[in-house]
Amino acid sequence: MGKPTGFMEYLRELPADREPLERSKDWNEFHLHLPEEKLRIQGARCMDCGIPFCHTGMLVSGMACGCPVNNLIPEFNDLVYRGLWKQALARLLRTNNFPEFTGRVCPAPCEGSCTLGSIDPPVTIKNIEVSIIDRAWEEGWMVPNPPTFRSGKRVAVVGSGPAGLSAAAQLNKAGHQVTVFERADLPGGLLMYGIPNMKLDKREVVLRRIRLMEQEKISFVCNTAIGGADYPVEKLKSEFDAVVLATGATVPRDLPVEGRSLKGIHFAMDFLTANTKAVLNQGADYISAKGKDVIIIGGGDTGTDCVGTSLRHGCTSVTQLEIMPRSPDTRAADNPWPEWPKTHKVDYGQEEAEAKFGADPRVFVTTATKFEGDAEGNVTAVHTVEVEWQKNDKGQFIPVPVPGTEKVRPAGLVLLAMGFLGPEQELPEALGVERDGRSNIKADYGRYATSLPGVFAAGDCRRGQSLVVWAFNEGRGAARECDRFLMGDTELP
Repeated sequence: MGKPTGFMEYLRELPADREPLERSKDWNEFHLHLPEEKLRIQGARCMDCGIPFCHTGMLVSGMACGCPVNNLIPEFNDLVYRGLWKQALARLLRTNNFPEFTGRVCPAPCEGSCTLGSIDPPVTIKNIEVSIIDRAWEEGWMVPNPPTFRSGKRVAVVGSGPAGLSAAAQLNKAGHQVTVFERADLPGGLLMYGIPNMKLDKREVVLRRIRLMEQEKISFVCNTAIGGADYPVEKLKSEFDAVVLATGATVPRDLPVEGRSLKGIHFAMDFLTANTKAVLNQGADYISAKGKDVIIIGGGDTGTDCVGTSLRHGCTSVTQLEIMPRSPDTRAADNPWPEWPKTHKVDYGQEEAEAKFGADPRVFVTTATKFEGDAEGNVTAVHTVEVEWQKNDKGQFIPVPVPGTEKVRPAGLVLLAMGFLGPEQELPEALGVERDGRSNIKADYGRYATSLPGVFAAGDCRRGQSLVVWAFNEGRGAARECDRFLMGDTELP
């Protein structure tokens, strides 16, 4: 390492974000940038630890430990410290097809497993990663690099989200002719419509990468749903030598309580998708939170994105109900390093809500029991109750209502952000591929082959709802096995 004692000499420093009250008035990205000198200092904090858990990409206690795409983190940290930015870019692109995406929206399990993080604040891996790729775009280093060899094989990738894009990029590198099918009007899947613009800019980041992929001769076919009248599966099978399914897990978890059919109750993804379409096309219709008391049921990134979006609309108030308890401020005894730290975090949406309304919008260990409406069928209130987590007769923890904690909260808009149950079933049924007990497409991790020869599955449609970076991992893996199927062997990593 260029600075073996850097971790003892320098403190962790991240770039400032735009002020919460300022940024909540627009849809622009809110992260600012560190100057090069400070970035190099942050790279110097990487401690040459000998066993870099940061790039292991394992599951420990059911959660990611280290980088799932196995980024060569100590190497690019050192290269940034030494000012060798082009070499750092080369190291980064060896393992990660889209660092401009992971550097913005990944929760950074690498930092949770950083060896320095066991005793001090971890290295700013995520910020260094995005700084490398952003500089590469700014300097003009990101240019089309189409393959010089073409295999003559045609591969269809169904779904243009994280798994689909990484599979397409890798299969194109292997020399296959790749066509990506997307049922929405623009490619990108979750990256385009599931994540708001202030976290991931659509024109300047997502579509910029899509344009580069097109210049590398990857074809994108939008407004096309595979398995129906648009494009029957028989046509898919006859026109392509192999298929990679990367449709995501898009069936939302519902809350079937009294009053669920009232107007003004929406799934979070419908709310976020329509909003992004409106940001891109000012004439588009969207579900507005302006002047409304907003209740968001569910936590996680999606719940936070609903908070931030509602604030930008001009909501009157926003409350986020989380059924789980508040996490501790520091690691619990049963959550040791290098596990993902299950600690309390204040994300951008909560920070903005606190700046505007004076308090964190989250209400923990609380669930909704009933929706109340007016004579016109519009939602007006949410009935809630606090819960305690207790073991049932099977030894499973379940939420038990606490008598006397009932409350009625005013609501003009309710957003359900409780996660996803699995992939939509029309296409798997039309293809006749086997599903597992959770309705996911059945394909072993590492092989990705479905029950139908030549058809592979990757990402959330195979593993269930997960991180963007795991989708990138699986897309790359499925591409490798698809290439092996087509050619008898593979050189893809």
